[in-house]
Amino acid sequence: MNSISYRDEDLKLRDGTLLKSRIWLPKGNGPWPVLLMRQPYRREIASTVTYAHPSWWASHDYLVVIQDVRGQGDSDGQFSGFSQEASDTSQAHEWARSLPECNGLLGTYGFSYQGLTQLIADEGTPPPDCMIPAMTGLSEKEHWSCEGEAFWWHLGIGWGLQLAAQKAQRENDSNAWHEIRESLESKKYLLNGHKLLKKNDPEGMAHKWLNLSRSKTIHWNSYKPLDSWLKKPLLLIGGWWDPHLRGILDIFAKAKNAGGDPKLLIGPATHLQWWEGVQSAQLNFFDTHLKEKDGQHIFSQLKLWNLTTKNWEISDPKATPEWNLYSQGLASISHLEGSLLTNSDFKGNGEVNLVHDPWRPVPAIGGHLSDTPGEANRFSLDIRPDVAVFTSPPMSKDLRLEGIPILFLETKCDRESFDLFVALSIIPGKTENIANQLSTGVLRITNDELHRKRYRKIKLQPMLATLNSNDRLRISISGSGWPAIGINPGQSKYLCEGSTPHCLVTTISLLLSNSKLKFESLISS
Repeated sequence: MNSISYRDEDLKLRDGTLLKSRIWLPKGNGPWPVLLMRQPYRREIASTVTYAHPSWWASHDYLVVIQDVRGQGDSDGQFSGFSQEASDTSQAHEWARSLPECNGLLGTYGFSYQGLTQLIADEGTPPPDCMIPAMTGLSEKEHWSCEGEAFWWHLGIGWGLQLAAQKAQRENDSNAWHEIRESLESKKYLLNGHKLLKKNDPEGMAHKWLNLSRSKTIHWNSYKPLDSWLKKPLLLIGGWWDPHLRGILDIFAKAKNAGGDPKLLIGPATHLQWWEGVQSAQLNFFDTHLKEKDGQHIFSQLKLWNLTTKNWEISDPKATPEWNLYSQGLASISHLEGSLLTNSDFKGNGEVNLVHDPWRPVPAIGGHLSDTPGEANRFSLDIRPDVAVFTSPPMSKDLRLEGIPILFLETKCDRESFDLFVALSIIPGKTENIANQLSTGVLRITNDELHRKRYRKIKLQPMLATLNSNDRLRISISGSGWPAIGINPGQSKYLCEGSTPHCLVTTISLLLSNSKLKFESLISS
């Protein structure tokens, strides 16, 4: 890789805007296929937080182009987020293919923002020859900012401040940059970050999404890839602990419906921490489709990491039991009193009153939305008296669970606004102080009628795990998941943020007679 060189080059768009790119050249004379990434975090970084350095890809005989999107890095223009990317992407593809070292073949890669820039283009734009979008989505609401109507507090505020700091840097506003940086390093952003967004980047995506999440508006942006693009070779990469996983599953379903043959890898990854071997898998995919090497046999359509066996498996969805929740009223004060029973055993019964105290909110740990993503033992949370816990009897045989866990139950509340934060865990074997969290989900209820019974549906993060004989399954329910989501004050007129004097103690009644836990397919039909 010592012989790899690079140069910077400008693309002049039709409106006169200059986009700056860095181009890494392999050893030799070429021409070569191009690998293009378009990103807002400066081309020098090249997403090396998750990807091999461009020189590594170039050492495998690819011409690698990393481009600063409009208004970011050293590119000209005003950054306006996703809405600017379709036209700019179309022009970037035409330009990349015209580079003298390019042989006419184009592949794209990148995750998060860089994943979305691969998927949207102007009507009639020729598709790339293959794509590897990772950890991204098409809906600004469902895949980028909210879950169960609750704004991603830690993630949304933190990412918004990163972009706001970049804006301050471009504008040579060192005071704003240092203020933002100090807030992030001290974790004060969890309390004042939304105010810093309003002050320093009020037109930024994160601040707009926060405001939209508080309203009942339908004016959320969602983006539609061209069918001709979705039919091209497509490798999608997701992580079980990544907040954009539902977005990746949605893209997979759209590609299938468009007549494509997408491939999907879901591994043991958070947004920023991936698994060993993912670079080689992507290289094999590019070699297969840009160099006509024989590698397609290694890509099954859905390849999933099993969270408990720690092995890769081919998707094999099968019917699973449905469980009902049962308690005589002590499931929140005694972590072993509540039961989770298959519907063949019992139809569920009882009522549990769950008190959410905003002074000491139940924290979110692990999973895909918290500030400590990944695997977690939540036993210390389950024994809190403000968490309702329902545990199954030991499994009589191994049970494989693949899909999207969904909890249905009836509730009523003494406030007009409240949250339901749900976790699904495994109690391994005969252990008593371990609850390995597999999946979490949230539902935010606002402007509700006090004490009115309503049936709720809480969708959790997709998962694959195998329960061994003697393992137990557990559902845990609380009225908060801080700082994954803001603390619900119990009053719809106030923002769900950190704890404030406006926050009210809230009693949530869980009515269990019609409760049900079931699994739905990973991929919608």
